[in-house]
Amino acid sequence: MDGVHDLGGMDGYGAVTPEPDEPVFHHCWEGRVYAMSTAMAASGAWNIDMGRFGIECLPPAVYVSSSYYEIWRQRLENLLVEHGLATADEISHGRSTSPGRQLPNGTFTAERVQRVLKRGTYTRAPQAPPRFQPGDRVRARNIHPHSHTRLPRYTRGHVAVVELLHGANVFPDSVVRGDGEDPQWLYTIRFDGHELWGDDAEPGTAISIDAFEPYLEPA
Repeated sequence: MDGVHDLGGMDGYGAVTPEPDEPVFHHCWEGRVYAMSTAMAASGAWNIDMGRFGIECLPPAVYVSSSYYEIWRQRLENLLVEHGLATADEISHGRSTSPGRQLPNGTFTAERVQRVLKRGTYTRAPQAPPRFQPGDRVRARNIHPHSHTRLPRYTRGHVAVVELLHGANVFPDSVVRGDGEDPQWLYTIRFDGHELWGDDAEPGTAISIDAFEPYLEPA
């Protein structure tokens, strides 16, 4: 999806200034939002790619005017409603008005915290041999899907060199479309800075990204 959330390579948003001794959470509610989001992701109701797409679907004005965990909270509320786990009225009033639904992975207890915090693997058996090998020149395809994609907008149409081959992984674009896991080969590819930003690039700059095979074509 091409949206305001895809900020890579864009100007005009000001400097990124690290906060000295920044706490993990600035407010208690941020920790609660993180905990709820982590628990729901592990519940099996949706996966990480659907969660990312939930953020991408937020209205641009909401996205740019909200803090990090405000974005997470709004995404969580929308997904709960979308998946029929709560109604907007229940969320607004802070109480349920109908029986809860059974979660795919069951109910979490204190004894299952480590299971909830453990991230699963997205590596899958390949469906075909890899199309590219380290050292190959590839071009990031100039695509503009209406659904989710992990291909940064600022790399599209530009040439890179394959650095690493990671194996086949769940293809996020397919999962979000509801078309299943459709495992695809995942590569690390390296762009020269001048390829991306021309003469404005800082000398010696290079950018590496992870890109799925459907994002690439021979250069």
